[in-house]
Amino acid sequence: MEDWLHFPQPIPAIRHHATEANARAVRNWLWLVAGLVFLMVIVGGATRLTESGLSIVQWKPVTGVLPPLSQQEWQEAFEAYKQIPQYRELFPDMDVAGFKYIYAWEWAHRLLGRVIGVVFAVPLIWFWATGRLPRSAKPKLVGILALGALQGGVGWWMVASGLVNRIEVAQERLAIHLLLAALIFSACLWVAGGLGPRAVSLVHGGAGRLKGTALTILAFVFLQIFVGGLVAGLRAGLVNNTWPLMDGVFVPPADVLWRLEPVWANLVDNPVTVQFFHRMIAYLIFALALGHLLDAWMNAEGRARRGAVILFGHVLMQIALGVATLVLVEPPFAGDPHLALALAHQAIGMAVLGVATLQARRLVQDVITN
Repeated sequence: MEDWLHFPQPIPAIRHHATEANARAVRNWLWLVAGLVFLMVIVGGATRLTESGLSIVQWKPVTGVLPPLSQQEWQEAFEAYKQIPQYRELFPDMDVAGFKYIYAWEWAHRLLGRVIGVVFAVPLIWFWATGRLPRSAKPKLVGILALGALQGGVGWWMVASGLVNRIEVAQERLAIHLLLAALIFSACLWVAGGLGPRAVSLVHGGAGRLKGTALTILAFVFLQIFVGGLVAGLRAGLVNNTWPLMDGVFVPPADVLWRLEPVWANLVDNPVTVQFFHRMIAYLIFALALGHLLDAWMNAEGRARRGAVILFGHVLMQIALGVATLVLVEPPFAGDPHLALALAHQAIGMAVLGVATLQARRLVQDVITN
C-alpha cells in the first residue's frame, strides 16, 4: 500500500548523447577558431611585410600580454631592440615613434595567438566536461590543441633565429611556422565539416578518382604554402619580376637554379629556385583543379560539383593575385598598395586551402554513388 501511495515514481531525465549529427555548437565553435586562425595568418603576413617580427626580443607568454605602458618602459623596449643586428643594419635612424609602429604589429600578432589559445582551450574543456563532444571528435581536437601549443614554441624558435647574426628570421623557420598555422586552420575546418547536419553528394562514376584528386590538390596546396613561406622569408618575390618568363626564359638555366652547394640548399636558400618552384606548383595546382572541375561537372551532383567550381575559381583568383604581386612592385604600386596586394594574395591563399579542405572532406565522407 505504501508503494502505491508513492506512485508515480519520478522518471529519470532522458540524456541525449553527443553525436556528430547533433554537435552544432561544437561545429560553430570550430568555425570561429578557424576564422581567428585565418586572421592570425593575415596579421602575421603584415608583421612580416612591415619588418615588425623582431621588434619584441623576449618571449613572455604571460606578462607579455601587456605592451609598455609608460615612456620609460617604451624606452627600455626600444633599447633592447637596438641590441639586435636588424636595428643596426636596417633601421639605425629609427626613433621611438617608429619603434612603436613595428612593436604594435608584433604585439597584436602575439596577442591574437594568445586569444586563439583561450578561445580553443576553454570551450574544449567545457564541451568535454558537459558531454557535448562526440567521441570521434575528441582525439582530433586534442591533436589540434597539441598543434597550437607546438605553434607557440615554433613562433619563438623562428623569432630567435633573427636575434643574433641575422637581420631577419630564418626563412625555413618562417615557412614551418606558416605551415603549422595552415595545418591548424585546415584541421579545424575538416572536423567542423563533419559535425551537424550533412548533405550528401551524388557521384555517378569515378568516386575514387574524384576523392584522390581532391586529396592530391590539398597536399599540393600545403606544399605551396610552405614554399610561399620560403618566398616571403627570402624576399624571392622581389627578383625576376616578370611573368610568365623569368629573366627572358620559362625555365632558368641550371647554373642559376642549382648554383649553391650542396645542391639541396638551393631549395631553401636560392631565391630564383624558390620562386621558380613556387610558380611551377601553382601551374600544377591549376591543372589539377581544372581537371577536377571537369570530372566533377560530368560525374557528380550537389556539393561535390559546386565545390569543384568554387575551388577552381579560388585557384584562378590566387594565381592572378600572385602575378599582380610579382609584377606590380614599382611606383605607383610600391609601398602601401603593394603591401595590400601581397596581403590579399596571402588571404586568398588561405581561402584556397579552406575550400580545398572542405572539398576533400566531403568527397571522403559525404558521397553516395549510383
